[in-house]
Amino acid sequence: YTILMKIRIFFLIFMSTTNMQNMSAVSPSPVEKVGLKIAIQGIIGSFHHQVAQEYFGNDVAVDECLSFEELVDSLISGKSDEAVMAIENSIAGPLIPNYALIDKNNLNIIGEHYLSIHQNFMALKGQKIEDIQEVHSHPIALLQCMEFLKKYPHIKIVEDKDTAETARRIHQKQLTGIAAIGSKTASEMYDLEILAPEIQTINNNMTRFVIIKKEKSFVDESEINRASIKFELDHKRGSLAAVLNVMSDCKLNLTKIQSLPKIETPWKYSFFVDVTFDKYEDYAKAKSLMEIMAEYFKVLGEYKNTKP
Repeated sequence: YTILMKIRIFFLIFMSTTNMQNMSAVSPSPVEKVGLKIAIQGIIGSFHHQVAQEYFGNDVAVDECLSFEELVDSLISGKSDEAVMAIENSIAGPLIPNYALIDKNNLNIIGEHYLSIHQNFMALKGQKIEDIQEVHSHPIALLQCMEFLKKYPHIKIVEDKDTAETARRIHQKQLTGIAAIGSKTASEMYDLEILAPEIQTINNNMTRFVIIKKEKSFVDESEINRASIKFELDHKRGSLAAVLNVMSDCKLNLTKIQSLPKIETPWKYSFFVDVTFDKYEDYAKAKSLMEIMAEYFKVLGEYKNTKP
């Protein structure tokens, strides 16, 4: 770095620290959750619905969306105030297209929620597993239960839009020979019999959901200890290593890094990163440095880490 660059870096760090101290004193309280409509992927009885109830309360009003694109449209159009979106699973990994949706539509991550996923094999009452010819469910749910499904090669696997919606369809149309995979709540809600409980391959099956909205959050910085960011770097040796060193030097814990190709620029990649930290001051310093080092830098959300 030149002397001028070093002065600029010092000034940005100083200003970010000063602004952080000023903002902490005047940050408004979190937005009241009462009366909001929340967009969910799926229908009532889905895992997204369960997260909405746990995060916002059992009486939360929801807008049922059968795709993540529809969920984003609900948020952007104002039909819903906030949304619940699955972002990664401990078995299936990150849902990369959802990061892209958040980024492309300039949405903000304002919170997160972890849910232990329990998958059940269900169908109309009076049937046995041997009677089932097809199982319909969301692709991620199917992936989480693949070891169980391999035991029954006669059952055709069919990808569907939502776990609970499949259970509802089986109930409404009284479809025999077809099973769904989903929550115990869905089986009870749509009067289906669980033929095999807890069929997920790994018992410790957790999904991380994020809470998103159009506006940024007003969480007091003393409560913020997690951030989701995106950056693009010059394609030269050591550029990513330099950014990772800044994170380490500023005491940030890198919890996830994922690259996505830039469609309009061949062989150019965007990096989506999640970090946790103990002090917001450390994160603010790292952010100031990364803004200088990156060709493009964007904060997708700053919020409270709730990982169990």
